[in-house]
Amino acid sequence: MHHRFKLVFCCLMIVSPLLWAAGFMEREISFSTQEVQEALAKTSSSEKNYGGLVSVALPAPPQVTLGEPAGLAGVTARLNISLLGSPAIGVDVAGTAGIRYDDKRKAFFLENPVAHSIQSPALSRDSEPMAKQAINAFISNYFRNKPVYVLREDGKPEEIAARWLLKSVRIEPGRVVATLAPF
Repeated sequence: MHHRFKLVFCCLMIVSPLLWAAGFMEREISFSTQEVQEALAKTSSSEKNYGGLVSVALPAPPQVTLGEPAGLAGVTARLNISLLGSPAIGVDVAGTAGIRYDDKRKAFFLENPVAHSIQSPALSRDSEPMAKQAINAFISNYFRNKPVYVLREDGKPEEIAARWLLKSVRIEPGRVVATLAPF
């Protein structure tokens, strides 16, 4: 009996890494663009003043499209920006971001958001670089503190397991996929 136990144990030690390497012991959980939008909708408006030179405000949550462009999240928003104390003007912003998992907070955040396009008929060409710099700093700070999805302790069994076993995370069209593995 003792030898059988050793034999079974040795077989498991040999086979389990092979199964894991082949992906047989991995599981995936995912959350959708809609769930990301619902999480962002729970946040209030946000405003930041940069040394009295530039003020940026986000009156409504940004729109996030997962997987557009491929492997990233597309981010669009309407911001109000005031340069050098002038009245605030509306600016349409389009950009991208990656995704990261924060193990301490057990939450997913958009990472390294970058505004690729800022458009406003009231914004002069000379003011665009300063506005873009302030907008990039603002959206980076905004997403650093606003999770787009939090793993729940009382959630599905996969979510509970993900709190301890997250291996990787990626963005696909319309969803974020987290891969779980026992090792």
